[in-house]
Amino acid sequence: MDKQELIKKLEEQARVLRRDIVEIVGVGLPGHIGGSCSSADIVTALYFYKMHLDPKNPKKVDRDRFLFSKGHATIVQYAALAELGYFDRSELKKCKSLGSILQGHPDYRKTPGVEANTGSLGQGLSIGLGMALGLKLDNIDRKVYVIIGDGEIAEGQIWEAAMAASNFKADNLVAILDNNELQATGPIAERFNTNPLVPKWESFGWNVIEINGHDMGQIIDALDEADNVKGKPTIIVAHTIKGKGISFAENAVEYHNGALTQEAYEKALAELSC
Repeated sequence: MDKQELIKKLEEQARVLRRDIVEIVGVGLPGHIGGSCSSADIVTALYFYKMHLDPKNPKKVDRDRFLFSKGHATIVQYAALAELGYFDRSELKKCKSLGSILQGHPDYRKTPGVEANTGSLGQGLSIGLGMALGLKLDNIDRKVYVIIGDGEIAEGQIWEAAMAASNFKADNLVAILDNNELQATGPIAERFNTNPLVPKWESFGWNVIEINGHDMGQIIDALDEADNVKGKPTIIVAHTIKGKGISFAENAVEYHNGALTQEAYEKALAELSC
């Protein structure tokens, strides 16, 4: 398969994941549509292109690790895991219900393929760093990928992890910053402005790659580039659109955790149809 065919295949997979997100959220109940859709292309590239995984053996020692630090948006991860066969797709309809293996935040005790409990914002990068250093101690040549949110990086623990990762030269740690510029209550720049992003991460000793987080070619190139970086961790600053792929949800803060009417549900599914 040549690169253009690969990109087309991954773009189609990302559309499927966005449709799964809408179906998981359903009608009348709030769900994190915005941040799930903004990171759908990144999640697709990780699960269906980059990471070495075995759905039949989720705890295989020789695997890459993925953590969704902004765990409230985990429904896109659930969609990917179901598509890969970690569990039956019927589980998606039970998401966030009592006794379901798919809860509102990732739970490694319940969900095959989930590496850690996340969603207490700011903690995922620290957990990922610990895993990355553990892989080095065990001489396992695999990577740890962590998606963080641009609202989340207002948390101090993110920057403690950033300093530690640089200090310990964790070049098997790759963070991806979902820079959709909106948090739960409004624009990042008006709530807790963490800009400028690139020079800030560079000053913490990270290799920084800046991309369009919806350009599949740029995403896979950035992930490949990170493989060749030695002696420092990498962060991919991915500029994204909250609610990407659903016209009425794009850049709409009310869909950070919003409910869909029947009409909106049907419109979203129609827009995400083949």
